This record gives sequence, C-alpha cells and structure tokens, in this order.
Amino acid sequence: MKETKSVYVNAILLTIGVISIGLSSIFIKWSSAPASVLGMYRLLFTLVLITPMLRKLSLRAVLKELSRKEIVLLILSGIFLGLHFLLWMGSLAYTSVASSMILLSLQPVFIMVGSFFMFKERTTGGGVLALSVAVIGSAVTAWGDVGVSSKAMYGDVLSLLGAVASSLYMLTGQNLVRKIPPIAYSYIVFGVGGVVMLIYNLVQGVALFEYDSKEWLLFLLLAIVPTIFGQMLFNRLLGSLGATTISMVIVAEPAVAILLAAFLLNEQLTLLHGVGGVLTLLGIELFFWFKQMMIKRGQKSLR
Repeated sequence: MKETKSVYVNAILLTIGVISIGLSSIFIKWSSAPASVLGMYRLLFTLVLITPMLRKLSLRAVLKELSRKEIVLLILSGIFLGLHFLLWMGSLAYTSVASSMILLSLQPVFIMVGSFFMFKERTTGGGVLALSVAVIGSAVTAWGDVGVSSKAMYGDVLSLLGAVASSLYMLTGQNLVRKIPPIAYSYIVFGVGGVVMLIYNLVQGVALFEYDSKEWLLFLLLAIVPTIFGQMLFNRLLGSLGATTISMVIVAEPAVAILLAAFLLNEQLTLLHGVGGVLTLLGIELFFWFKQMMIKRGQKSLR
C-alpha cells in the first residue's frame, strides 16, 4: 500500500515537473535577451531563492563527505548543466519550439547508452520498446515543424548538443544525489552552471544589466517555474528513480511545450502533433508499466 502511494506521489511530482519545464521554452521565446544571459540569471536567481533552505545545512560539511573524484564529478555536473542551458536555450532563437525539441527528446537514448558504459546498467527489451515508442512519438510531434533552412539546421545542431550535455549532467549526478542532500546538490550544480555562463558572457562581452523590467521578470519566472518546480524537483527524484526514468518523463516535454506554444505563442497545432503526443505518452506509460511489472516480480527496476 505504501509503495503504491509512493508511485502516485512520484507521478504527481513528475507531472508538475514536466509542465514546469515545458513552460521554459515559452518564457525564452517571450524574451529578447541572449540565451547565455537567460541561462545565467535563471540559475543565479534560483540560488538566491533557495538560499533560505540551506539554513540548517553546511555545504562545507556536505563536501567533506565526498571524495576528490566525487567533487570533480559534482563540478562537471554543474558545467554540463550550464552547457545544456547555453546550447538548448540558444537553439530557440533559430527555430520553433517544436523543432528544438526533436533532438532534445533523444536524451533517454544517450542516457541509456551512457548508463551501460558508465554503470554497466542494462535496459530490458520492454524498456527499449517503451523508449523507442516515446522517442518516435516525440519525433512525429515535431516533424511538421522541422525546417530545412540553414538557420533551422543550426538550431537543430544546438538542440542535439544540448541533449548530450543534459544527458551527461544527469549521468554524472545520478549517484551523487543519492549521497548528499538534493538541495545541496542542486545549489552547487546551479552555482557552477551559473558561473560557467557568467564567464562565457564576460569573455564574449555580452551585456549583463541593460534589460527592461519585462526581461527581469522573465529571468525570475525562469528561476521559479522551470528551475525550482522543474529541474530541482527532478534532482530530488533522480536518486530514487534514476536518470533513465527521469529522462523518459522529460520525453513528454515536446508535447507539453508544443501545446503551450499553440495557446501562448499562436504556433500551429497539426495532426502530427496530436499523433506524436499520443505515442509519446504511450511510450512513457509502457515504460512505467514494465517497471511496475519488474517490481512486482522482485526484479531490479528499470532505471
């Protein structure tokens, strides 16, 4: 009974998380600020907002519990997060919301391959089937909006590299978030990611402060909605559910983002969007069905 309740709670939290991160593309589209500035303030504002949560937690004590190798991995995780925001948020300046998602949704594939080589984790045939259905659904969802111009192609490349960076971020953090408090993990990686983008902006000579009130409001919304209620929520669930499970749920982001873009950005919805959305959700449902079957049989769950 307790396990069933936990499944429902996780499902609710994952739903909140995927809707929250789906809104990030809307906020980015509404902004005219450079992607590197959006990403930097998104993370740095988040640090300010969550600092009160660390009152009873010593980051120095947390770091003392980690080995030198684990500290390096923690820093790398933050760097990969910063690179993910820089690349993916940058892709939205060159293509539509839907088009930017087609390659970003390949995260589970990269994570599944990375988990095999890094942790020797194997995904069952059922997990591969569910993964394939979800990724195909995500591809179908965005297919109608895929551009053929060089500008759109550049956006696709940025989105692909962003997916790789996001996958590396989750893989490097999967074991660390089980060892240290999730809030401490989030605080450190957000700080590292924010510093990475600050350095990028300083080197490139990007303006840091010359923005109007609308832009500052969007910076704040990016920190509150997709970061605190999205990224941080996923960080908290990463240790218990695993990188593959989290990435499978994130596959639903294209369907959520495209639906939101239709209402908030007047981007056109097509039959392909509907069919792809159904396939994506079916793939995710299959994944969790296979996972629950394995738990009931006493086998190691899909991660």
